[in-house]
Amino acid sequence: MVNVVLKEGINWVGAVDWNIRDFHGYTTNRGTTYNAYLIQDEKTALIDTVKCSFADTLIENVEELIGFDKIDYIIINHVEMDHSGSIPQIAKLAKNAKIFASERGKDALIEHYGHDFEKVETVKTGDELKLGKRTLRFIETPMLHWPDSMFTYMVEDKILFSNDAFGEHFASSERFDDEVDQERLWEEVTTYYANILMLLAPLITRKIQEVVQMGIPIEIIAPDHGVIWRKDPSKIINAYLQWSAGTAKPRAIIVFDTMWGSTDAMARAIEEGIASQGVEARLFKLRNRENTDIVTEILEAKAVIVGSPTLNNQMFPTLGGFLTYITGLKPKGKLWGFFGSYGWGGGAVKGMVEMAKKAGFEVYEPGIEAKYVPDQEDLKKCFDFGQQIAQKIKV
Repeated sequence: MVNVVLKEGINWVGAVDWNIRDFHGYTTNRGTTYNAYLIQDEKTALIDTVKCSFADTLIENVEELIGFDKIDYIIINHVEMDHSGSIPQIAKLAKNAKIFASERGKDALIEHYGHDFEKVETVKTGDELKLGKRTLRFIETPMLHWPDSMFTYMVEDKILFSNDAFGEHFASSERFDDEVDQERLWEEVTTYYANILMLLAPLITRKIQEVVQMGIPIEIIAPDHGVIWRKDPSKIINAYLQWSAGTAKPRAIIVFDTMWGSTDAMARAIEEGIASQGVEARLFKLRNRENTDIVTEILEAKAVIVGSPTLNNQMFPTLGGFLTYITGLKPKGKLWGFFGSYGWGGGAVKGMVEMAKKAGFEVYEPGIEAKYVPDQEDLKKCFDFGQQIAQKIKV
């Protein structure tokens, strides 16, 4: 292990997963990391573990610094298995260690790994654990993004161990934000927020405000995925606040699929109508792009226009999957429009509109439909539809 030091006596002991490309439906083109941290004081604490398939890496990294019999405490900030998967093995090695989690974290550990974890000690916001010269303070963050989630704050060194918040799926040889390519880093930061945390925007805003009201100074943010933020942690905090507030650009994202080219032609006519008003539009054909990438584009757009051919009186299957994905993330403050083509019977546009309304989306109506191959009159309607959407979202 390359010795990675956050502060004297505080080391990164996690693992880099270069090869993962799918994270429960999220496309991870640049891999990820599973971060764990070892703090050595009068008492020694391990904060979080790693995915079970990387347990040997964690064990090796820890043993280069200290024997497992010397670990006094294990802190579980989050029980999702990419972070807790190796805890049964680690708990057996660190047999003298007390394990701490939130109350829901304890329940989740038992539900995941059995009754051996009934002895886990629970903590709540404001509780502290003295290590010697250093103090750990706990902050519960329920539903950010699991019910059990919490932060651990190192008081004296001003380090926030933030579990899944402020992270990104980004494998690299470097561990700190100021060591990596910034363009690539921020692509992954944005993608991570859009695809995992966008749903939680109101909770994120409240939790950040709560931490600010606590008067907690933060010099380093150490998440469980990706880089450790040491150069300017406020940059990632401010980005989260802006995204959570629904800050967006006057831009439209057009998402569609097509069977014989009719919906494609409609999408291009709508794009031309939007562009004619000086508003940027971006087109994405679903079978050519990942949902992960499209949702990232939607994060900072003011309008989303979705098109589908009709198949068996319903929307095309790729559109069904996309709308299931995006309605679950519940992006706020966006205008949605729908269009599509059909043969002897429609149904796609109606189904998409119903799905969007059920999710609470603001829908611009009526949608646009064309039978078989759109003629010039149909394409003019699409062009006008694009102009109308553009006027609605222009600043």
